[in-house]
Amino acid sequence: SSFNTGRIEHLYKDPHEKEVRLFLHYEDMTTLDSVHNLLDKLNPDEIYNLGAQSHVQVSFDMPTFTSNVNALGNLRILEALKYRSKHIRYYQASSSEMYGSSPPPQNEDTPFRPMSPYAVSKLHAYWTTVNYRESYSIFASNGILFNHESPRRGRTFVTRKITSAIANIKAGLLDKVYLGNLEARRDWGYAPEYVEVMWEIMQQEYPDDFVIGTGESRSVQEFVEHAFGYAGLDWKKHVEQDAKYFRPNEVNDLCADSSKSQKNLNWSPKIQFEQIVKIMVDADLESIGLPAIGDGRKISIYHDFNNLFKLNFR
Repeated sequence: SSFNTGRIEHLYKDPHEKEVRLFLHYEDMTTLDSVHNLLDKLNPDEIYNLGAQSHVQVSFDMPTFTSNVNALGNLRILEALKYRSKHIRYYQASSSEMYGSSPPPQNEDTPFRPMSPYAVSKLHAYWTTVNYRESYSIFASNGILFNHESPRRGRTFVTRKITSAIANIKAGLLDKVYLGNLEARRDWGYAPEYVEVMWEIMQQEYPDDFVIGTGESRSVQEFVEHAFGYAGLDWKKHVEQDAKYFRPNEVNDLCADSSKSQKNLNWSPKIQFEQIVKIMVDADLESIGLPAIGDGRKISIYHDFNNLFKLNFR
């Protein structure tokens, strides 16, 4: 077996080199002993639990595995933390999918109505995090993140499926891309900004739960229109729907009310929907050797430069 490290290869250095800051360790979230062993070895100050079976469609096919990793994996970490120093801070990656059919906008007080095994597993993890925080005085916070996208998004997720298909169409390698529900609406933000706010959540004086999103929902069709239009393609000639990509239980509209985060964390999204689309299209064009159209590449570089500046002067 091997690490699945495709998205962090650019950060990895051989541990024998000087000034190495990233170290990788094996850990199995499906066994409590493995969690205990890793915590004993590292004694961390902060833990960000981003480990999950995160594909909603796959969760209908693999509900047991999804629950074992997402729900019980979180429980195992918290159970291990219960016996350790209270200096350790814990972040649980919760999901907007927990809201399901609750009408938008959704905030920290909106009722949860999960509509997939994935959403149910995330809701279990959410309440377990709250319970361990209140029962054992663990610094444990939930970040209820709405959809967050970037060029590192997996190719089976709809946004990346679209932008990857566009690159292949431009290269003459593909003619059609098949999608499911084009009317589903999501609140799409820029993943690097959401990682920043994860860190902010962990720097608060007290643990709490926060909704993170842009406050604007767009349909899958709107993403298609903007992406194909940016690439100079007529989406109607290249996009078809396939019933197999529809979910057994569709979530129609997710849109964040992140006013609590904006007030308490002094956070607000900077990169807009149209910019995210451009960033992802340009990245996929470059990934197969085609030139970027331009705007998306510039936006990405500008964002990365600003982040580097903030880190150096924080």
